Amino acid sequence: MEAKNGELEEILKDLKRVEELSPFEFKELLIRLAKRKSEKMMLNAGRGNPNFLALIPRYAYLQLGKFALSEAERHFGYMGGLIGGHSDREGIEARFEIFVRNHWNERGTAFLNSAVSYVRDYLGFSAGDFLHEMVQGYLGCDYPSPPRMLPLAEKIVTRYLMKEMGASYELGYSLVDETQLFAVEGGTGAMAYLFESLKANHILDPGDKIAIAVPIFSPYLEIPKLDTYRLEIIEVRAKEELGYQIPNEELEKLRNEEVKAFFLVNPGNPTSVKLDDRVLEKLVEIVEERPDLVIITDDVYATFAEDFRSVYSVLPHNTVLVYSFSKYFGATGWRLGVIALHEDNVVDRLIRELPEEIQKELDERYSPITPNPRELKFIDRLVADSRNVALRHTAGLSTPQQVQMVLFALYALMDETETYKNAVRRILRRRYRALYRGLGLEPEENPNLTYYYTLLDTEKLAEKLYGKEFAEWFIKTLPIEEFIIRLASDAGVVLLPGKGFEVLHPSARVSLANLKEIDYIKIGKTIRKLIDEYYQRFREEKEKG
Repeated sequence: MEAKNGELEEILKDLKRVEELSPFEFKELLIRLAKRKSEKMMLNAGRGNPNFLALIPRYAYLQLGKFALSEAERHFGYMGGLIGGHSDREGIEARFEIFVRNHWNERGTAFLNSAVSYVRDYLGFSAGDFLHEMVQGYLGCDYPSPPRMLPLAEKIVTRYLMKEMGASYELGYSLVDETQLFAVEGGTGAMAYLFESLKANHILDPGDKIAIAVPIFSPYLEIPKLDTYRLEIIEVRAKEELGYQIPNEELEKLRNEEVKAFFLVNPGNPTSVKLDDRVLEKLVEIVEERPDLVIITDDVYATFAEDFRSVYSVLPHNTVLVYSFSKYFGATGWRLGVIALHEDNVVDRLIRELPEEIQKELDERYSPITPNPRELKFIDRLVADSRNVALRHTAGLSTPQQVQMVLFALYALMDETETYKNAVRRILRRRYRALYRGLGLEPEENPNLTYYYTLLDTEKLAEKLYGKEFAEWFIKTLPIEEFIIRLASDAGVVLLPGKGFEVLHPSARVSLANLKEIDYIKIGKTIRKLIDEYYQRFREEKEKG
């Protein structure tokens, strides 16, 4: 929809209203303004959706689909090809070998064949069981069984997850055999289910205090305030001067026994910084004193960081891990994610310790699905609650989605030289440097950065270019919201305001994931041009006294 004449002026008159919008609603406004300039010229760096994707596991999915359909065609042949049947487990390996020989020259077949070999020869699972689970899953002819996740899918994805979280066999410290997964519709589905189940099981009640590491993905600040939850937020703030690490004095807030849970995104959004070892060690120290503290960590950007260690890898009994395949594999449309819990976790213990009155309430809630509600683990309560308990038997992520998730996981597990990972990281780093090349500045390097996003501090930019006096004048003359609005309306460049993510200083988040390298040079030049124009104004005002 085209922005109406005069809309820009009205927006600039009422910046207070704009400041109150969530960054994603603000983005829609900016897109509308940017389209006035030219839809073809618009550069939307406000989106976190990557423009790269993993090809090989997708080609393998197509080949698996061909094999799955050939399995279905073995039944009801007398119906003239109108109807197929379920796959037969018996003889499936031999039929797959024939399929591979007949389709060897088609892209995806070699990887699919190697994946089956890896599952059998390295992971030690039955190739026949794996093929049967994948074929039935691709056909989507059964409800997910168990509803939480397909059995071999869970084992394979757990291996992948622990490898990326810094807790795999290869690293000498494994949580693979102790971790349980619930396959869900991306990271957003995971968080929605978690909030609902934590409330339903009285781990979080209205009025309770939760700590949130800020800056953070803005919906995580908005959900607790909803009337459904009415939670009180305690901010645990990372400091820019520490490279967006959380100082010890902020982490000390977690010692407060009134704080029931700690939510964080690691590596951060919008900061793109992973937690360093000092923060992890401090959390371990605090949990020794606060063994009842529940930690929920969203680690969707983990694969973009060097030598990443999740909070789950050091505090598995207290941490609920959320992961999504969306960003790393370019699969936002697939909606693939997992919730991971240690089999011996704090939430189960807290539920067991609830007062008898609440236990009876929960007995009534879960008695339709089990004769022993008090033995029902939290991860299985999550599954039930995701379908209002009564519909638990039809819960679970669709099986075709789980199949693609498994192929993504196997692709990463089998890539021992990390060719794909290094290629993706190289793309992001080049875009980061291109942005700064356009600005005419040397980029800041940080070993903890993922480079998926970058925060541009407008005061810092102005000071680096033209000195402290100009920088102070600039941020007073051009508030960050107006700066971002001007970029959209005058040049078609869309960025997100850092304030919406609880960033204190005037800043803009640039996604480095969704445009071409040359576009980031253009964005840098556009920002530099706007700052230069204001510097000229600054000089003229100084000359006039």
